[in-house]
Order: sequence, then C-alpha cells, then structure tokens
Amino acid sequence: MRMKYVLLLATLFLAACGEDLPTPSGENANTNSNAALVGPAGESHVTESSGTNCAQVSMRLEIPHLKGGTQNLFVVHTLGDGTVNYCMEYDCSLRASRWTAYRWYRGLSSKETAWNRNNWKHGYTFNGYGGRSDPFQPDPLIPSQYQSTLADHAGNGYDRGHMLGSADRLNSKDANGQTFYLSNMHPQLSGFNQQGIWYNLENRLRNEYDKDSFRDTLYVVKGGTIAQGQYKKGKNNLPVPKYFYMAILCKNGEKTQGGYKAIAFWMEHKSNEDTNFAKYAISIDELEKKTGIDFFCNLPDDIESRVESNLVPGAWGLR
Repeated sequence: MRMKYVLLLATLFLAACGEDLPTPSGENANTNSNAALVGPAGESHVTESSGTNCAQVSMRLEIPHLKGGTQNLFVVHTLGDGTVNYCMEYDCSLRASRWTAYRWYRGLSSKETAWNRNNWKHGYTFNGYGGRSDPFQPDPLIPSQYQSTLADHAGNGYDRGHMLGSADRLNSKDANGQTFYLSNMHPQLSGFNQQGIWYNLENRLRNEYDKDSFRDTLYVVKGGTIAQGQYKKGKNNLPVPKYFYMAILCKNGEKTQGGYKAIAFWMEHKSNEDTNFAKYAISIDELEKKTGIDFFCNLPDDIESRVESNLVPGAWGLR
C-alpha cells in the first residue's frame, strides 16, 4: 500500500501539474490555483516521501486552496496501484482535519462493492486493527504527537464520525480500511451522524449523485469547522465542530458552465433527522465566506466564478 504526504512549510511552493484540465491561459486563466504557489523558477520547497507526486495531486479539482504553514499537513492516501483514495489538510496544532476531499467516477464509486464492511468483524484486519470490530486506528502518515488517539474518542459522548464514509469506499479492503484512520474522523453527535441529517445527506450523495447518469466525475469536499470560534473543546481538547459542511462539484456532459455545476451544504452540529436538504443548500461562494476555505480553486477562473456563485437546487433534484 502506497500512502504519501507533504509537510507544508511556512513559505510554500508546489510544482504545477494537473490531470483534470490543461494549464489555463488567457480567458481561461487561473489566478488562485495551487499552481500559483510555485516559485518563479518552479522550485519546490516541500518535504515529501518518495513516490507519489503530492504537488501534482494538489492540482486535482477536488483539492481546495492549501492553507500551508508549519502546522498543516497535506495528506494523500493512495492504494496499491497508485490510485488516490482521498486527501486532506490536517492541522497538527488542533489534531484535526480542515477538510477531506475525494472523487467518484465509474470504477471508483460507492457503487463498487467488492468489500463488505462486516468483514472486519469476522477475522479481517487492516494494519493489525479489526478482526472483531471496525479497524479504527491512527493515521500512519501523521506523526503520533499530532494525532488524536482511540482514548481521546472513547467515552466522550460523540461518535467517531467519518468524513469520507466507509460506505463511500467499498471497492476494496484497503480503500475501506483507510477510511477508518482517526484523521478522517470528527466527533459527531449520534443524532447527527447515525440516522441524522449528516447520515441522510451522505445517503443522498451516494444514491442520487454518484450515478453514471448524473455525473462523469463527482468531486466532494467534507469537513467540520475548526476555525477559531467555530468549534468547542471536547475530551483532551479535541475540537468538536459547531458546523459541518459539504462542497460538491459535478462534471458532466452538459454544455452550460463548461460542463460543471456545484452546490454546498451547511449544517449546525446538533441532533437533527431532517431530510429537507434544500434548507441547508447554499452556494460555494457562501460556503467559502463561512469557512474561509477556497474550494475548487483549480478550476479556470471563469468557470469557477460561474459555478461557485450559482445555486440551482433543481439541478440537484432539490425543491
């Protein structure tokens, strides 16, 4: 299993190389992409393990603009064949992720179900965890002093709430096992996470949006708020977000807006079983104002401006 990370330094430069779109110019210029962090001679001042080109991964469409700084890690989890499973930006000072990003497409979607989560209860293990229960465990890419522990999450009154859900990655044992890293968790109330609004919205993403008839590729960013004033301190000072969000970009064959559309959801962290998702839908621009995160920054500026300012609930089956 190949899993890589980048430690973002105070002065951050990333090599510019993307797989989703050609390098834009002219009317398709991109002034806020992660490529803008490249030095004038293309030099790279990052610390990374060998193999995965994390600078190139940072140019994927699902990756928000990296915050950088000495306390933040850009973490890339890959599978044995090099496929990117998911990425996150992790705040070492808070021991929590700022966001988790992944994509769905034919061949890597929630519809690929070669693995059954119940296997973890019947002798299967991942990195030595599991066998009789789900393999919750520390993230091997993050130094131990910056991680939350199983003890931090035990008896704290909250679920270990996945950002990338276990049900989102059933295509293989390793893909599913990686979703149980504690770095992929935020403390969540059971009435929010289990049968609550978060659970309900995750199911909608899988059932309605992760379909070949709806998307060519779906780019998803999820997170809980960890900015100052947007969380409270839980057990052992572990941040408990006051709000959770999702930002979704859909690439399809439609001619409008370059074949892209986007929507965001913003929810207060409280017990809530609502299924009227339109009440929580906002534009990407509005979500950026609430979180201070620049989503889908690797789109050309003209496309980014259009899709992030528009909120069309009907395009997402919402009324």
